[in-house]
Amino acid sequence: MADLSNIKEHAEVIGADGVHVGTVDRVEGDRIKLTKKDSGAEVEGASSSHEGHHHYIDGGLVAEVEGDTVRLSANADVAVTFETEEDGSAI
Repeated sequence: MADLSNIKEHAEVIGADGVHVGTVDRVEGDRIKLTKKDSGAEVEGASSSHEGHHHYIDGGLVAEVEGDTVRLSANADVAVTFETEEDGSAI
């Protein structure tokens, strides 16, 4: 797992394929909290019923942090299947 302390607020989260997954709101523990604005909304297959509230990405999916970009170790379409709700439940 990459060093999550290097993740900046409003950094773009992208899959290994370069596809946008979301925007960082902040890091909470070992998870990245995505902003409500685009949390899961732009990735193919994301359910519209899960828009408008925060989703979380497990820090174990972070491959690298470079400046204002967080690159995941999984492609975007796979990474969104690992997103969780605030309480840690699967989406």
